[in-house]
Amino acid sequence: MTWIIEARPWDDADGTALRAAQRTELDARYGTGDHEPGTPPSAADIDLFLVAADPATGHPVGCGALRRLTTGTAEVKRMYVAPGSRGSGVSTAILRALEQAAMDRGWTTIRLETGPAQPDAMRFYEREGYHEIPLFGAYIGSDLSVCYERSLTTADSPAS
Repeated sequence: MTWIIEARPWDDADGTALRAAQRTELDARYGTGDHEPGTPPSAADIDLFLVAADPATGHPVGCGALRRLTTGTAEVKRMYVAPGSRGSGVSTAILRALEQAAMDRGWTTIRLETGPAQPDAMRFYEREGYHEIPLFGAYIGSDLSVCYERSLTTADSPAS
């Protein structure tokens, strides 16, 4: 299936609803609303925010963002797919669109943070060519964080 994946403003209604659904799910998984180390993303520090929609209905099904960390490194933020669309390939499509956008900006490394209560996310990122790295930045010392990285300059391709 092919989705409509487009850049939208951070305050886009569909994106806001997807991020709220993600927050509700993570609050339930972690048993608390205090599960995000570091500064939450905002319109002021997100370089790109993508929303994926079902082409037949226009209904939003997922989102993801990039936040620049250094000249050559960006972080994936707010990667989320609605439960009814999981397993459809939309998460991979969003991630590849984020990676392409990073390369277009000259960023050669993508990092991200997820957590131990999200084993499905950890498996997804590992399957897509990311490898676990030591905690970085605001995540250092967090028991709720697991960090990953992928170089966009290597010939390594994610598993099919």
